[in-house]
Amino acid sequence: MEPAETSTLFQHVLRISRPWALGFSLLTYALGGGVAHYLGVTIEWGRFLGGLLLVFILLLCGFFLFETFELPLESAVPAPGEKPRRLSRIQALRISLILLTGGAALTALWIAQGVLNTVAFLVLGISVLVMLALSVPPLRLANSAYRDLLWGILFVYLIPAFAFALQSGELHTLLGFITLPLIFLYLASSLALSLEHYASDLKQGRRNMLNRLGWERAVGVHHYLVLVGFLLFPLGSLMGIPRSLLFPGLLGLPVGLFQIWQLMRIAGGAPPRWRLLMITAAATLVVTLYDLNLALWTD
Repeated sequence: MEPAETSTLFQHVLRISRPWALGFSLLTYALGGGVAHYLGVTIEWGRFLGGLLLVFILLLCGFFLFETFELPLESAVPAPGEKPRRLSRIQALRISLILLTGGAALTALWIAQGVLNTVAFLVLGISVLVMLALSVPPLRLANSAYRDLLWGILFVYLIPAFAFALQSGELHTLLGFITLPLIFLYLASSLALSLEHYASDLKQGRRNMLNRLGWERAVGVHHYLVLVGFLLFPLGSLMGIPRSLLFPGLLGLPVGLFQIWQLMRIAGGAPPRWRLLMITAAATLVVTLYDLNLALWTD
C-alpha cells in the first residue's frame, strides 16, 4: 500500500505543478530565443538555460501560491502507518516561499554579475506582477473573467520577450508580430478547453471568459479568434514578418479549422467528444508554436 499512498501525494504535487504549463512555457521561451537567433544574435546558452530555470521557478511559485489559498489549512490526518496524501496550505506556502527565495537569489546574482540587463529585468518584473495578480488575494484574477487573457499575455508574450531581451538587451517588433496571432490562438484554445466544464464552473461560481460570454456567444467568439489568429500571419507579412515565417505560421490552420468544425457540431447538438476536442485545442497552438520555432532556429 505504501507506494500507492506515496504516488497519491506525488500526484497532488504534480497536479499543482501543472507540467503541461511548464512544457508550454518551454515552447514559448524557445520562441523568444529563436527570434533572437533569427535576427543574428549570438545565443549565450548558459544565460538561455538560466533564464528558462528562472521562468520555471516563477511559474511554480505562482502555482503553489494560488493553491495556498485553495487548500485547507491542515492536511487530513493520515491513519496509523499511512503517509499524507495531500499538501496542506502551510506546506504549499513553504514550497512557494522556497521557490521565491531561490528565484530572488538567482536574480540578485545575475544583477551583481551584470547578466540581467535593464529590459530583461523590467519584463521579468512585469511577469512577477502578473503572476502575483493571478495567484494572490485580494486580486486572485485566476478566478476571474480576465484569467485567460492574463495567462495568454504571460505565456505567449512576456516569457518570449524575457528570453529575447536576455540575449539581445532590447525588444523587437518581430517578436510582437509573431506573438500577437498566438495570443488569439491561445484564447481560442482556452475557450474550447473550458467548454467541457461549463456547467460545473457555473454551479461552483467560477468566473472565466467562457462563463462571462455564455457558451453560445463563446462558440462564435472562438471561431473569430482562430480565424483572426491565422489571418494575422499573412497580414503581418505585409507589415514586417519575413515571408519565410509565413508558411510555418499557417501550418496549424488545418487543425484550427478542425477545431472550429468540432465546436460547430457541439453547438448543433452533436454528442461532444471532449478528449478529441482537448487534443485538437492543444494541437492548434502547439503545432503552430513548434513550426515557428523550427523555422526560427534552423534559418
